[in-house]
Amino acid sequence: MTRRDLINLRKFVAPEFICGYGALHLAGRYARNFGMRQVLLVTDPEVRAEGWTEAVATSMTGAGVSFTVFDSVSPNPRSSEVMAGAEIYQSEECDGIVAVGGGSPMDCAKGIGIASSNIRDICTFEGVDRVRKPAPPLICIPTTAGSSADVSQFAIIMDEAERRKFAIISKMLVPDISLLDPEPLTTMPRELTVDTGMDALSHAIEAYVSTGSSPMTDVHALEAMKLTSNVLPAVIEDPGNLELRHLSLLASLHAGLAFSNASLGAVHAMAHSLGGIYDLAHGRCNALLLEHVISANYDAAPERYDRIGAIFGSESTSPAEKIAAFRRSLGIMETLTDLGVREEIIHTLAGLASTDPCMATNPRRFTCEDIERIYEDAL
Repeated sequence: MTRRDLINLRKFVAPEFICGYGALHLAGRYARNFGMRQVLLVTDPEVRAEGWTEAVATSMTGAGVSFTVFDSVSPNPRSSEVMAGAEIYQSEECDGIVAVGGGSPMDCAKGIGIASSNIRDICTFEGVDRVRKPAPPLICIPTTAGSSADVSQFAIIMDEAERRKFAIISKMLVPDISLLDPEPLTTMPRELTVDTGMDALSHAIEAYVSTGSSPMTDVHALEAMKLTSNVLPAVIEDPGNLELRHLSLLASLHAGLAFSNASLGAVHAMAHSLGGIYDLAHGRCNALLLEHVISANYDAAPERYDRIGAIFGSESTSPAEKIAAFRRSLGIMETLTDLGVREEIIHTLAGLASTDPCMATNPRRFTCEDIERIYEDAL
């Protein structure tokens, strides 16, 4: 980063957030403070089965706020699910949204909000700054540590008709408040803990090397990497440890504040393509692509990648090799081939990734052929 880059004008958006044990139980109070009378409570079946949706519902009832539960949300939220939620939002005469869950319910809730306020199909908002009218008040309560949807201006939705994921990027999507409670994370299975942790790490790394990075985002990106490198292996071994879960939430928070303002890069663009065609777990796609994108990007930002590498050890290996070793230490041993990705689809995947908005801030300009080679390396 040059001296001129340090003084360039930058903007930074972030919601209010409250972090600590018991934050979940403040949902009703904040819903009432925002003037909500009838809430659409967006969640998914797994989170509901663990009892966290009911805990938030109890908070709502205690604050005198009525609600309707919408839990028809898939792991990669579909455009049809967003529009179904928007229809319920309108028919129930809701005036606010509370999202409880991981990135999927929170992204779906964001989509429901803007589709409802703008009275348009969610697919028409694809791209940057395409949202004209603000969404209704939104409270997010994350039950995973990785997506950072609770603090970001991004939403990723699956277009079922075209079998692809698309990004909506707008400050209109920034939630009004995030309630970061470590307790819901204690019921996360190991695989989800690993995948969401690698998502947070990918957010931090891509934000740090992004062409949109700044001193403000660098602080958060570096802290997220440091926390993740130490906390993720530990929390896997001690999943019920509230202090470790709290630290993993902080890692996700820092990563989210970084990428929401610096944007991302090729890892996420390529993971979105994989998720759209194969409906794969987003965090796992990031984990399997990250080291290969680092290798392809290295010459465009060597000092930044070397600083990343230093966080993951002092041995004389490349940053990409250090990230690969960290991935393997978490038990992620497979390749894209193991997930069912086939060589004959790579050209299609690369074409989709090349037009993803996240690719715009990648430190190196990739051709479709470059992207194809990265996918091939990850097979």
